[in-house]
Amino acid sequence: MASASTFLQLVRAPAGLTVLGDATAGMASVGRTGLVPRLGLPIASVLLYWGGMALNDAADAELDRVERPERPIPSGRITRRGALGVAGALTVAGVAVAGLTGGRSSLAVAVPLAASIWTYDLVAKRGWTGPIVMAACRGLDVLLGAGRDRAGDALRPALVMAGHTASVTALARGEVHGTRPAIAAAVSATTVAAGVAAVRPEASVAGVVSAAAAARFAVPTVRAQAAAVRSPSASVVRTATRRGILGMVPLQAALTARAGRPVDALVLLAIDAVATRLARRGAAKGRDVT
Repeated sequence: MASASTFLQLVRAPAGLTVLGDATAGMASVGRTGLVPRLGLPIASVLLYWGGMALNDAADAELDRVERPERPIPSGRITRRGALGVAGALTVAGVAVAGLTGGRSSLAVAVPLAASIWTYDLVAKRGWTGPIVMAACRGLDVLLGAGRDRAGDALRPALVMAGHTASVTALARGEVHGTRPAIAAAVSATTVAAGVAAVRPEASVAGVVSAAAAARFAVPTVRAQAAAVRSPSASVVRTATRRGILGMVPLQAALTARAGRPVDALVLLAIDAVATRLARRGAAKGRDVT
């Protein structure tokens, strides 16, 4: 049986914090209330994310033996079959929690979300559709909060998160062998556009919080991506990719504040501080955090 530390590394446990705000932004955009969905749907997102991470390692087991031998499967700490079992169990749990806490409307989104995650890891990851499918996963995660019946009212946050995700996924393809400056530049432009789209343009508490969160998202993310434009080597791209992933949380906070829930946005910014600290600690110890 795999140890707890192996499990945590397999699912990239700290990175699960970066999806908590997807459903929150979706719920805020449609004014969804109730303690059960506001707690349960973010948990469902994390379970589905962790399942996708375990599935990622199972799908990449042979490649990781060459490129990332320190991961749990190639290092012999868990078998490929074991990782698949973890992926399946977490996926089923995520869908179940979505249905139990968000009702049929959220369950109707959770099922295609889970299917998109498995499609990405098993089919689309290495093809040209990879960033598109991954973007669909993140967009659906936002709509999980809104629910199928109100999905149309949550298109802005869903599209903003999907666009940022597509750009980060495209950049991440250069983590091993580097990327092209044009790709890094396009990703940086997308980051700026996402930050602008997430701001509530008014002089109110929600407007101020959304602007502050958007700046927290865009400034360090663009700085890291600009470095990849100047020097598109693998190590610089990895840093920019990590920053883009961490930027998900303040971007979710900005979108949540834009929808009129500045207190929820401040909670997400507190989560961002925790996620950033954990990521720095993991990077300092050489841990795989993406």
